[in-house]
Amino acid sequence: MSQQGTAADYAIETEGLTKHFGDLVAVDHIDLNARTGTVLGVLGPNGAGKTTMVRMLATLSEPTSGTGRVGGYDIVRNAPEVRSLIGLTGQFAGIDELLTGEENLRFIGRLLGMPTGDARARARELLAQFNLSDAADKAAKAYSGGMRRRLDLAASLVGRPKILFLDEPTTGLDPRARGELWGLVRSLVADGTTVLLTTQYLEEADQLAHEIAVIDRGKVIATGTPTQLKAKIGGQTLRIQPEDHGQLENLRALVAERYPDLDPIIEAGAITLGVNDDAIMPTLAADLRERSIGLAEFHLGLSSLDEVFLTLTGHRTEADESESEEAAQ
Repeated sequence: MSQQGTAADYAIETEGLTKHFGDLVAVDHIDLNARTGTVLGVLGPNGAGKTTMVRMLATLSEPTSGTGRVGGYDIVRNAPEVRSLIGLTGQFAGIDELLTGEENLRFIGRLLGMPTGDARARARELLAQFNLSDAADKAAKAYSGGMRRRLDLAASLVGRPKILFLDEPTTGLDPRARGELWGLVRSLVADGTTVLLTTQYLEEADQLAHEIAVIDRGKVIATGTPTQLKAKIGGQTLRIQPEDHGQLENLRALVAERYPDLDPIIEAGAITLGVNDDAIMPTLAADLRERSIGLAEFHLGLSSLDEVFLTLTGHRTEADESESEEAAQ
């Protein structure tokens, strides 16, 4: 990720970070920088290498090659110092379901070396911050999915980490619980915490991230702010769907002939184009009428991260695909 700034500006830095599992290259020479006090969104489908990257940065797995620094410390040579600075929330809640909410947080505080009174006070502070005070004395197994995720996030904050790794923290949550967690992340960043957020939810990256790195098959394929990434495929997106799917190839050939500089994506019986020139629409519409290609859809809209990801990789994220399938049922 090519950015201007001094090393002190960055809470997380990697250079050529790579991880092999036998012949499998899970993470392939990743370069990333996360500015202090911001959210860096790492967007990619399942199997892209996001979790493997987080495990290396959190000192849970050593890289095969390359380097990483967290809070200025090398993730291999200075692992204890890195661990003292970070919190980690994984894809699945790591809480003890037999303990109450307060007991879970007090237990973590004691593991971190806090005196009993301090651990109790910190637990109650976090339960209040995460709207869990009323459930403080309930066993975690009685919590809803959203409550468990809030407790899990609270657990990662017991030690007041300066840097927080959130690895797909909203997987499996309903929209309301997801929105609540987004609000908590924003409040943490407002207080100065640096967050590295991995996600396969395009909307989540768009809502929370100051900058985004798109990862596919272990490689970083694009970086920038959400606005910059959307601009890569044009400020607007034109979707064209012929009434007769048999005309799709004729439509593709027409677009390639008339607009060779555009890179059309063909998916689900339609063509999607990133466009910057509104004049394309009337010209293309006239060409389609001349060739008797009837249309089921001819829609111009603002580009989204959905179109960015589709254009960059040629496929959607698994999360987006599953949601599209559910909507079609």
